[in-house]
Amino acid sequence: MVRRSWLVRALESVPPHPSPTAWLEQYTIPADLAADILFLAAFTFDDICGKRVLDLGCGTGRLAIGAALLGAREVLGVDIDPVAVEVAAEAAKKLGVAERTLWAAADIGAVVGRFDTAVQNPPFGVRRRGADRPFLAKAIETCSVVYSLHKAGEENRRFLTGLIGELGGRITHVIPMRLRLKATFPFHQQRFREVAVDLYRIERR
Repeated sequence: MVRRSWLVRALESVPPHPSPTAWLEQYTIPADLAADILFLAAFTFDDICGKRVLDLGCGTGRLAIGAALLGAREVLGVDIDPVAVEVAAEAAKKLGVAERTLWAAADIGAVVGRFDTAVQNPPFGVRRRGADRPFLAKAIETCSVVYSLHKAGEENRRFLTGLIGELGGRITHVIPMRLRLKATFPFHQQRFREVAVDLYRIERR
């Protein structure tokens, strides 16, 4: 079995975005959190190995590349930012998974087809209210199972429960996690900030 520590080290080698944009909420997911999400999906629920995996808003590819490292048959990472996609493709090549990863610099609305599993860290909607909705909608439309990271809190949980139901999904698990964000933009006053988040596991009805 793959060790979590090995996966964390591999994902730490995937660079952050060289010039992130606050409007797009381009924060790089920490390698340890990405590894926790992927290990849960792969080894608790068997939703990664041998599966077709989709990462919407993939950024520089830590979740997508991690899924490939854990044995996904094929992974598609989609991001509207071509710079992020270029970084992801290069990182996949260096980690030896280029042949099982595909990358598209495109709006997520352009995604078609069927996938087994979505693993995604969509925008939280801090800068653009409701920014996570199209990510959930597309993931539920195209995938049998969805893992999606969102802000914690009872109000947000109630909202997402209703929204996911409207979109044709059924929540099977809500797993509390901690997201440690590194200062990325000039307006950040703290070097690091910890944010409570929830990982939703969703099945399409």
